[in-house]
Amino acid sequence: VCDRHITILKTDVTMFAGLPELGISNGEDLKETLTNCTEPLKAIDQFQMENGILLPTLQSALPFLDLHGTPRLEFHQSVFDELREKLMERVAVIAEGKEEDRYRKLEELLEKSFPLVKMPSIQPVVMQVLKHLPKVPEKKLKMVMADKELYKVCAVEVKRQIWQDNQALFGDEVSPLLKQYIVEKEAALFSSDLSILHNFFSPSPKTRRQGEVVLKLTQMIGKNVKLYDMVLQFLRTLFLRTRNVHYCTLRAELLMSLHDLDISEICSVDPCHKFTWCLDACIREKFVDGKRARELQGFLDGVKKGQEQVLGDLSMILCDPFACNTLVLSIMRNLQELLSQDALPRDSPDLMLLLRMLSLGQGAWDMIDSQVFKEPRLVLVTRFLPAMMSVVVDDHTFTVEQKLPSEEKSSLSYPTTLPESFNRYLQENRVACEMGLYYVLHIAKLRNKNALQRLLPALVETYNDMAFGDIFLHLLTGHLTLLSDEFGSEEFCSVVFDGFLLTSFSSKENVHRHTLRMLLHLHHKVLPSCMETLMKTLDPPKQVGFRWRAPFKPSC
Repeated sequence: VCDRHITILKTDVTMFAGLPELGISNGEDLKETLTNCTEPLKAIDQFQMENGILLPTLQSALPFLDLHGTPRLEFHQSVFDELREKLMERVAVIAEGKEEDRYRKLEELLEKSFPLVKMPSIQPVVMQVLKHLPKVPEKKLKMVMADKELYKVCAVEVKRQIWQDNQALFGDEVSPLLKQYIVEKEAALFSSDLSILHNFFSPSPKTRRQGEVVLKLTQMIGKNVKLYDMVLQFLRTLFLRTRNVHYCTLRAELLMSLHDLDISEICSVDPCHKFTWCLDACIREKFVDGKRARELQGFLDGVKKGQEQVLGDLSMILCDPFACNTLVLSIMRNLQELLSQDALPRDSPDLMLLLRMLSLGQGAWDMIDSQVFKEPRLVLVTRFLPAMMSVVVDDHTFTVEQKLPSEEKSSLSYPTTLPESFNRYLQENRVACEMGLYYVLHIAKLRNKNALQRLLPALVETYNDMAFGDIFLHLLTGHLTLLSDEFGSEEFCSVVFDGFLLTSFSSKENVHRHTLRMLLHLHHKVLPSCMETLMKTLDPPKQVGFRWRAPFKPSC
């Protein structure tokens, strides 16, 4: 009996190392007793008597359990589990109460229980106490942080207190989530689904905020302003380092996620909250109406002298692709309305505000990088807009003329060239380029083949190769499905492939992928001779390790 008990006691002595600090005998004490005693069975009975449940009426009842074959261990374990659950419930009740000394009681309980934090059976109680303390003693926090196992199992409420003074550790926790977020966004852009109705911008803001990464970050931050500021700094740094606009999306989604949970401790101190809230409503409707436009203008005009730094955060929120998408769609709609009213763009205050916000968003990286917080000048109004409106008028005239009876149609042919200033601004100005790209999407949505054939070749050279960015190509390929029947024409295939997509596919892998995405859906509509050439051209290289260059320029 003595040898068997000693073997059991040796299994995990460290687990019960904290018991002596509380005046409770542990395995080492029993081992010493059994080693030095002359009658082991009596020594065990005495140990059980001294360390069992100190309830006089229980001693006479225990033999009945023996008669039923119930092991003492099973009985004591069930009592222990019940008491532990009751204690944990009591801790929660004390923490949620309104007694002034409730936290003092929890601190006293923590002092008594913390030595047993390594015991698996007691650990949940200790963690429950830590979780409900708004300010855990620094010594205890350091002990939890130093022990990987304890850090792993402690509640997020405890980790927040550790993170707020350990930015590097918090960064290690957040970094995988930020990487996951970018991977998910890029995967959505390369989705095999190709539709104008269900694209990258289809999910509502509320739906996007239910994503795993946003929910996890929101939980990690809680109501802690310091952690929120750290995350924003991480996002700014990564945005500057990578120029990836998806970090701007996350900045807005995170703030609105906290808004949904009514975390006033953070929302009330973020100067961008009300602006983002109003913009979020516009994104939901995919349009900036007059009322919300005035609200947004009020926020921008309300930036006081000495507080210009807030423009950096506002520009980052406006740089969010979902915000840009809403702004440019609103600009396109505004231009069409001006055209029907025979009004000049510069006379529309709503259009001027939309251009102002788009310009602020497109200049986000430069503003944050230079730390010069000043709104960029709008040079488009008198130079680019007239050229763009002339293109819009051409396309509108053609659309109207197509609806006229044949005897009323004019003999004028559709223009094949673009104004020189229009092309120049596409190449030199980011805001003008964004508007030009969305106008291409607009005319594709109208199935205006002639306008598309006129505009696509101009996109080969755009500001910073924006026409070959993933977001535009994702949208363009979806819009081109509306003109699927036109791919049976050699002229149309030549403009789309030879005149645009294949001009850069050999040097830009993403263009190659988007082209394949489109062909996956439209290959049965593409002219057979052109399809055969495309298959040869788009065939991946056979030599692994060599960068592929197109052997020739296909001619459909």
